[in-house]
Amino acid sequence: MNRLADILALQRPEAQADLPPLLLAPMAGITDWTVRLLCESYGCDAATTEMISAQGFLSARKTLSAYRRLIARAPFEKPLAVQIFGHDPLYMGEAAHVMSGLQRYSSIDINMGCPARKVTSSGSGSALMRDERLAGAVIRAVVRGSVLPVSVKMRLGWDEEHLNAVTIARIAESEGASFVTVHGRTTSQQYSGHADWQRIGEVKASVRIPVIANGDITDAASALRAWRITGADGLAIGRGALGQPWVYQGIFRGFRGEDWQPPSPRERIALARRHARWLSADRDPHRALLEMRKFYAWYIKGLRGAAEARTRINQAESFEEADRVLDALTAAIDAAE
Repeated sequence: MNRLADILALQRPEAQADLPPLLLAPMAGITDWTVRLLCESYGCDAATTEMISAQGFLSARKTLSAYRRLIARAPFEKPLAVQIFGHDPLYMGEAAHVMSGLQRYSSIDINMGCPARKVTSSGSGSALMRDERLAGAVIRAVVRGSVLPVSVKMRLGWDEEHLNAVTIARIAESEGASFVTVHGRTTSQQYSGHADWQRIGEVKASVRIPVIANGDITDAASALRAWRITGADGLAIGRGALGQPWVYQGIFRGFRGEDWQPPSPRERIALARRHARWLSADRDPHRALLEMRKFYAWYIKGLRGAAEARTRINQAESFEEADRVLDALTAAIDAAE
């Protein structure tokens, strides 16, 4: 088992012991426990929560009601990291101390990769990479505050003129971080263009701690290329898992050289229903339906009649109504076969 698997305390099947760990990358508004469990059911090794404001969490920690969903961990989840963001070392260190004491997480992840303006405008997220001294102070504070391993998720840099992922990774290593995850784009790119796996490889070659590669990993072929080019210790899948949690199973089978077929249209629709049931059981039905709309669209993307079904689901006022739309979609698919 590689060093990253040891750090994360992964419990892996014998057939996967020699393969790189496959993780679910944190995505705001996406990676709650329902998504994490679905991905884990197809072989995902570990996941990370949605990002949580260190300052906001500390301000609300007496009740934690505002953060109940974000910090929740479902029974039987695999190793789960909690990701915090902020730019004040004191808040970040204290949040790490409190979070690591909740006894529900395997590690603390520092967000230095979010490119959203509402996050970077305050100096947090990937904006932290622009101030290397402050980035080091934040990492130091989190490491000192946490009793759990600490990781840093970053980008290649702010833009093409400021590519400093190697420097930030070295700082992370020197301040005691256990591993880093690198998304192969700059902040200015957002999610456009292509992930530069070669530059992730440069980060891997520059430090002794494990490096996880992230960006444009969507299937077995891309995962294998990313692994070979970067030399990474693990792979983190983000958008490639949206509406297709089975991507992990496909990657593991591909790494083993085994034949594999993705789920059928019927299986995809059944998975959407399961996800909807879990989500509706966890929160207010109306809010759950609104949140589920994007997942419905991802699950049925590419299926015959998906565009019309998506429109009708977006107009649905209950999960029962959405189910009837899926019934009609299933019947249409069956009739066309």
